This record gives sequence, structure tokens and C-alpha cells, in this order.
Amino acid sequence: MESRSHPEEHVTALQNRLAYTERLKQLMNRIHAAQNIDQLLISLQDDMLNLFEAEHLTLYAVDYDTRELYSRFLDLDSVQEIRLDLNERSIAGFVAHSKRSVNLADAYDNAELARLHPALRFDRSWDEKTGVRTRQVLTVPVCDPGGALTGVLQLLNKTGAARFSQADEEKVGELARTLGIALHNQYQLAKRQPHKFDYLLAASLLSQDELNEAKDRARQSGRSVEAILLERYKISKHELGRSLSQYYGCPFLEPSPQLVIDADLAGKISVNYLQNNDWLPLQVTDTGVEILTSQPHSVQYRHDIQRLFPGLKIAYRIGLVEDIREISRALVGEREPAAGGDSLQAILRQLAAESPTRAPTDEEPDENDSAVVRLVNRMIGEAYHRGASDIHLEPYGEQKETLIRFRVDGRCHEYLKVPAQYRRPLASRLKIMASLDIAERRKPQDGKLKFRLPTREIELRVATIPTAGADNEDVALRILTAGEALPLDKIQMSDANLSAFRALLDKPYGLILCSGPTGSGKTTTLHSALGAINTPDRKIWTAEDPVEITQYGLRQSQVQPRIGYDFAAAMRSFLRADPDVIMVGEIRDRETARISIEASLTGHLILSTVHTNSAAETITRLLEMGMDPFHFADALLGILAQRLARTICADCKEPYRPSRQEYEALAAGYGPAAFAELDRPYTADFVLYRGRGCEACQHTGYKGRLGLHELLVASDDIKRLVHSRATAAELRQVALAQGMTTLVQDGIRKVLQGWTDYDQVRAVALR
Repeated sequence: MESRSHPEEHVTALQNRLAYTERLKQLMNRIHAAQNIDQLLISLQDDMLNLFEAEHLTLYAVDYDTRELYSRFLDLDSVQEIRLDLNERSIAGFVAHSKRSVNLADAYDNAELARLHPALRFDRSWDEKTGVRTRQVLTVPVCDPGGALTGVLQLLNKTGAARFSQADEEKVGELARTLGIALHNQYQLAKRQPHKFDYLLAASLLSQDELNEAKDRARQSGRSVEAILLERYKISKHELGRSLSQYYGCPFLEPSPQLVIDADLAGKISVNYLQNNDWLPLQVTDTGVEILTSQPHSVQYRHDIQRLFPGLKIAYRIGLVEDIREISRALVGEREPAAGGDSLQAILRQLAAESPTRAPTDEEPDENDSAVVRLVNRMIGEAYHRGASDIHLEPYGEQKETLIRFRVDGRCHEYLKVPAQYRRPLASRLKIMASLDIAERRKPQDGKLKFRLPTREIELRVATIPTAGADNEDVALRILTAGEALPLDKIQMSDANLSAFRALLDKPYGLILCSGPTGSGKTTTLHSALGAINTPDRKIWTAEDPVEITQYGLRQSQVQPRIGYDFAAAMRSFLRADPDVIMVGEIRDRETARISIEASLTGHLILSTVHTNSAAETITRLLEMGMDPFHFADALLGILAQRLARTICADCKEPYRPSRQEYEALAAGYGPAAFAELDRPYTADFVLYRGRGCEACQHTGYKGRLGLHELLVASDDIKRLVHSRATAAELRQVALAQGMTTLVQDGIRKVLQGWTDYDQVRAVALR
């Protein structure tokens, strides 16, 4: 019987071996035919798995830039990514680091793992997420013919056996050698043949198949590939420009209303040539001439440019074909600017055209010049529509252009530059609008102006400051956009802080302070607080400078220190007008602080702001003003310190897996012990968020701001420390023990929630 079955088993084994060899050969052909690494990682994994009696297979490639392993897989309709460090903290990382194969019978057996390396651990998070328990693990290094690591191949859960066999190891090793050659070839191919869309492919913004299809569509339609990518595949112009810039090695230029083309330079080129070639001169600089083109490597274009501008150094800027042609049409008069005669482009062209014609002895343009009036109107209107809080006019003398900058979301951005001789007319025009003395340039002045927009009227606070050099005068304008108060639950407080703050507002009397630097949103927060308690049975007075937010039911008063009506005087008046709640715009001096404390002790709820860095420092600041510690402690209900951090743009926000260093920086900033209580370990599914940059956020990655809060509640322990004039450090320590969340901790929580990033938290909250 045995002699008869042995030949049959031998034949079956031989047939299985031949079938395996044929399938392996077909798979190897497909591996070598792969067009990119993603096809190896995603499309061919199932074919590889079919060769082996296993439940799951993962192929990792090496990211040489970050020193990480990465793999990609399909999750429904989206591509997800796994990343691992090249160290002994994971099985795949250990294999990559040591270039040794690992064959485990039980991934949960810590003793078996420790025999390989003391630090080696199995990450169980994937099992917890999928509900499938990992048992056997076979992991082999993938190396190129020279022995350099190119990836790692991992099989999970051997079917019908207690562990993977020696034969399995040999089969997987055979496949790994083929993959090593394929990955090596892909890496070398990427190095040898750079392409202008490589960045889009590498960043997984576009697949090779999509790029090939876009090229086909471009050929059929007679349009550029870039136009197809923008329209059909929704690649942002910023990302497309980044890819072109990396390939051509020159900056990308995206046309904007502020772009001014030197008309004299363009005049050197015939209309016919300008219409039929995709380049044009931008401006002459101190070092040469700037050229905007879609083809910086074109030999023909380079020859023509050098012929037209002999002896000048050429600096190239890369642009899209469609953008360049649109600018060319505008230059030759085929199309007027979209905004009409009052467009910024038209105004700046008028200024540029008038500037060279003025001799040094000529009178400079005055504040009634039509271009000056139009530019000021356009500047204020555009600042408002961009959400700017401030406008800065910064002259640099007679030889350099005057710079205009907008502050948006707390950061200054260059808006435009105007010829130097218009610095005084611009300042004078603004001073006339604010009813200031245009003849006085030696001392600062301040005032206000009202500006009529098409849909509403806005108010601006104007401050002029003399600066060094040729009677220069800076002008700063703060846009006072009067509006409605935000609901208290919309100012992005944490649930714990919001609940505690509402409890303070429910008190019938006492002192609530909001601290932070200028522009940190203190007034907005106090108006949200007033909105929460603004009921018909309460009489609420406010003293503000200026009144920016209005609410029905509040009696709001604008202080005027010039005539002696300051915050202290307003407080004394309010106390004679039967108030329940008083909001004081700011405690600036001892008198205002003293009256606020006395009023809070005589049955009034007082809200105010103080310019201090933290909640605890607010207490020491008021004690330094000479406040009685016992009266102050009795009056104090709580202090809310806050900052404003920029939020990630919602239109281009994307998740990413941070490096171990980023994770450890978050933990260190929060406090290692406190961070551990948040239960956010560094696992494969730990992600943070960032802004890719888009037109909506002007390619910064940020749009809007949110508050970071630190609420110190005046408990009995805090009051006892106030009695003893404790230091800010002692007050902070007790407040933390009682559950206070610091500004940095609140910011890091909002980083984990995807609202902002740690760079923004550090910029505004770390000292």
C-alpha cells in the first residue's frame, strides 16, 4: 500500500511545485513590469499573497529621506499609509535594521521577542482595530543585488500549521530577491529620469495612470497637461507650481492683482511675437532682468531673450501657459482687467507711468491726485475683504519703494509696493480722511476715519508715527469691524473650561479678569460672556476704547481720556446708574483696579482685561499695583488667560503621521506625566493634521484663528495664597494641582483634535 501511494504523492508534489514555479514566474514578470513603487505596494500585494498559505501580506519600501519604512494599502476608495521607524521597536523595523529574517510562532510571546532584542515589542493596535489576532509572523529583508536594504516583506498567520516552515522561508526569500531588484530599479529610474510632475507623483497627489491619461487628454484637446491637471484632477495651482519649481530650479509665479509688468520692457517685443510665444519680461532688477516663462529650458526662448536683453543677467520665473497668455492678452490690449478702471493693476500702472516723468525739481504728487485717492480706497476695501485687522504703510525714503502690508490672522503679509514719491501723498490722504494735521510730520498723531464700502460702513483707527530718513511717516490703520458677539459656546473653549467659566458668570457679584497681550481676543471673549448673561432682568454697563462689538441690551460707553473721561471716571459714573454688571475695557492703573475691586465687593459683577502673560501673573500684577490682598482675594472669582493661534485651513487640511521626534516634543510640551493620562500612544494610526496650502489660505496652510485658554478659579487655597502675597509660580502650582489646564496644554489638546499645529501653539503660548 505504501509503495503504491509514494509515487502518487511524489507526482502531486511535483505538480504543485511546477504550478508554484509558473505562478512565481508570472508574478515576477508583473513585478518587473510595474511602473512605480505604488503599484508594487498596492496592486500586487494580493498576487504575492496567493503564492503562500498565509492570511495577510505587507510589503514595506524604504523612505531614504526620513529613514522610515512605509507601506500603502487601499481602504475603501482611499489609499492609506503605514510608516515605521528603522529600529527595534517593531518586528519589521528590527528586520530592516538588522537585515535578519524573523520567523515567530506567536507574536504575543514577549519571551520569544526578547530573545531577538530586549526592546522588541509587537504593536497590537492593528489587532484591536480589526478584531483579528496575529499569531505567526514571517518577516524577511528585501535587498538589492548589492545588499542595500530596499524594503521588508512580512507574512502573517500561517494557515493550517503552528508556524511558517523552512520551505516557506526559502520561498519568501526567493520572492524578496526579485522585489529587491524591482525596488532598486524603481529608485534608480526615479533618479535618472526626473520629470516636471515628479513631486505630484511622490506626494501621492497624482498616480502614474492619471498622469498618462492627462497627457492623452492634453494631446487630444490641444491644451496643456497642467490645465488638465488643474481642472480634471483638482490639483491645486500651489502644488502644481511646487512641482514645476522643483524640476526647473526656479521660483513659481502665480499671477495676482498686485503683479505689475514693466510696460517699457514689454514694448520691446512685437505684438505678434508676444501672442505666439509663452514668455514675457517682468521687470529690470539691480542684477538683471526677470523673465516669466513656461519653458525655462527652451533653447529658442533663451536665444531670443539674450538677443533682446544683451549683457543682462537673466533670472527665470516659471509660470503656467494659460496664465502667461492671459497676461500677454492684457498687455496687447485684447482684454481689459476684470475689475475695470479702478482695478489695482490699472492704478499701479498709472503710478508707474507717472513716476519716471517727474523731474527731481517737480512738485511731488499731492493727496488729491486721482491715482492716490483710488489706491487708498482700493487698499482699505481689499484689506477688509481679506479679513485683515491692520494696514501698515511703511516708507523707506526717496530711493526705495513704499511698502504696504496687511496683518491677517495675526501675521503681516506684503500687499504691494508703490513708487517712493507717493509716500507723502498717501500718508496725507489718510490724515485728511482722519481729520489730522497734514502739515505736522514731526510728532505722532492718532484719530479715526469712517469708510463706506458697497455694503456697509466701517471705522478705522489711524496712528501716524515719524520714522527716520527724509521726513518719513509711517501710518498704521486698525480696522474696527463692529459686529455681533460670538455665542460663548462658539469661542472654542474646552468643555471643562466652558463649564467652569459659566459657573463664574452665574455668580451675583465678584471680579472676573481676562488676561493676555494686545490682540489676543480678550474683548471678544468678554462680549461672549456678557452675551451669555445679557437678560432683561440685568442692567449691564460697558466702558470701552473703542466700542467694536455692539449688543442689544448693553449700555455701552466710549471713553475719551483727552477730556478726562477714562475708565476710572466711567466706573464712578456707572456705580451711580444702578448697574448689575459692569465690563471695563482694561485695568490700566491703580485707580481703575481699586474701584473695580470695591464695586465687586458691593454687589456688582465686574468683568475686565489685564495685559499679563498668564493667569497667575495677573494676581501678582494687581498686588504690585498696591491692591489690598484681603479685599482682592475676597473679590476675585477667576482669571482667564488666552491667546489666539492660527487654525489649519479647512480647504486643504490633510492628515499625516508625525515623526517620533514630533510626538515626543508634544509630550514634553504638555508634561510627560500629564500627557500619558490623555492615552494617546504613538501607534500606527496616530495622526496629526497640517495645511497643504491652497488659494483659499493664500498658500500658507492657515486660515482663521482659535483661542487657547487657561482658567484659574479662585478657590479657597488660591485666596489664602493671595493673602500671603505668594509668587506666580506658587499660585500656578496650586492651580495645576486643582485641575487647571495651561495655555500650552490647551493648545496641544487642540493640536490632537486637528484644529492647529504645535508650531502655532509654541509661537503664541511658550515663553
